[in-house]
Amino acid sequence: MHGGGLELALVFLLAAVLAVPVFKRFGLGAVLGYLAAGALLGPHALAVVRDADRVLAASEIGVVMLLFVIGLELSLPRLKVMRRPIFGVGGLQVLLSGIALALLSMGAGLAWKAALVVGLGLALSSTAVGLQLLSERKELTAEHGRLAFAILLFQDLAAIPLLAAIPLLGAHAAAGEGNGWLAVAKAVAAIAALVLGGRYLLRHVFRVIARTGMPEVFTAAALLVVLGSAWLMQLAGLSAGLGAFLAGVLLAESEFRHELESQIQPFEGLLLGLFFMAVGMSIDLQRVAAEPLAILAGTGLLLAVKFALLLGLGLRPGRLDLRGSLLLAGTLALGGEFAFVVFGEAAKAGLLDAPQRDRLVAIVGLSMAATPLLLLLISRLAPKPGGKPSRDYDRIPDEHPHVMVAGFGRFGQIVARLLWAQKIPFIAIDPDVEQVDFVRRFGNQIYYGDPTRLDLLRSAGAAGVKLFVVALDDVEASLRLVGLLRSHYPDAVVFARARDRRHAWQLTDLGARAWRELFGSSLEMGRDVLVALGMDPAQAEARARRFRAFDDRLMEAQRLLQDDEDALLQSAQDARRELAELFEADAGEGALGRIVGEKGP
Repeated sequence: MHGGGLELALVFLLAAVLAVPVFKRFGLGAVLGYLAAGALLGPHALAVVRDADRVLAASEIGVVMLLFVIGLELSLPRLKVMRRPIFGVGGLQVLLSGIALALLSMGAGLAWKAALVVGLGLALSSTAVGLQLLSERKELTAEHGRLAFAILLFQDLAAIPLLAAIPLLGAHAAAGEGNGWLAVAKAVAAIAALVLGGRYLLRHVFRVIARTGMPEVFTAAALLVVLGSAWLMQLAGLSAGLGAFLAGVLLAESEFRHELESQIQPFEGLLLGLFFMAVGMSIDLQRVAAEPLAILAGTGLLLAVKFALLLGLGLRPGRLDLRGSLLLAGTLALGGEFAFVVFGEAAKAGLLDAPQRDRLVAIVGLSMAATPLLLLLISRLAPKPGGKPSRDYDRIPDEHPHVMVAGFGRFGQIVARLLWAQKIPFIAIDPDVEQVDFVRRFGNQIYYGDPTRLDLLRSAGAAGVKLFVVALDDVEASLRLVGLLRSHYPDAVVFARARDRRHAWQLTDLGARAWRELFGSSLEMGRDVLVALGMDPAQAEARARRFRAFDDRLMEAQRLLQDDEDALLQSAQDARRELAELFEADAGEGALGRIVGEKGP
């Protein structure tokens, strides 16, 4: 095979179906499964795929999408809270690791300029591998997971001046000096354009597209934003993932956040797996076999140096416990995919020759393959975590409250206002973009999306919701949503708005607690009508309560007869007679009244 579309798809599916389940079965994780499958099927082993560079270039879209989804989870205020770990711990990690690895490179015979580029390139860790491992282990929100993300974010930022500096350090530094500063200017301009465009344009674009009511167009727009922002950064010589991340951050507080996340995640998962396979394909097994001691020693030295420095940074400025610091070091001690780009540019600039570049690429690839095993070892041997006070950037408000309101029309808004008044956090979703746009003008935190889609519910945190309020206008949509909730979240309580009695019966049959939308307000008005006609208010209140209790019993009785039209009609006639007799008894009239009168009070 030569890397055609069909062949690549078959290879990817083969790895997903065979390698990944086997590796996960032995507790080694999906990442190592993809890496192993890629190394085996790549050009340096069985050569099923001969052109690994094409696969790597195409699969980088998976990393781009991963960073966009992560950006959606981090609004600008949250990034502001995390500025100290990003620039403090992240800056120290890149600086100390870069210096230490540069000195070791000089000891291996490299000139100081080449050693500096190699040291800083190896100081960068793999964003894709690190975040995927944290996600698999459900540690993205743990203390060490957040600190790891902060360090990775700074590394992406640090890659900008590093790439710009490589031509300045190359063989023709004097001739390329102007181009280096021009590259920095282009990078700043691209970031400014993306931030301004994302802040003032993207929401309006998605609002217009959402009004079309065509999900496939919304999906296309979401992909266009992700890939377009990545392309803009790449055009300026920056990391494509950084562009996608910035676009995600700019949309994190928009009403389209959860809908965008649900649209992107299926593509992200598939392409990220292909990316790990492509990294495995890029490991030159022949080079490793030709120089096993040198490459294994280089891999071990890289892991040891970064592990020791990260362990110290986690303990001291990061203020993690020993276990958290060990997990942080194990996650980020590896080399990064960006090192492939750095070493390639260094080779073009004359700083590295081809064998040196291939040797470094093999070291980075092996460090990625070793990381899941290293983390597995740390998890088993590291001391158990103890109690520890949280830091400022850990006190981020919970993004997944325990109440979800689906439908934010007249009915849902009343429920939401009551929750808000009691300071009970909730998340609200509505499928009507016009309604979302309208209520957001009044400061309501509501998101656009179709709540009857399982992927949207998952991205909005439905797994942590204890109570769902289904207040959709559409009867069929509300029934679909209640059925979905009862199927996938059986332990949650579901309150559902019912348009009429039959709708209420259907909702009850699905396991929801049905509330007829006009029943309560109509009953209150009826009570006030009785008072206006001269009835004592206490008596009118008692009659309203009795009517409600009677009608609730009738609703349950008729629910069992809902498929028998004749029986329903007969039960309605019987209910009218019974209700009349009930109130006649209160007044001492009718057959029931006479019985009560004969028995005495």
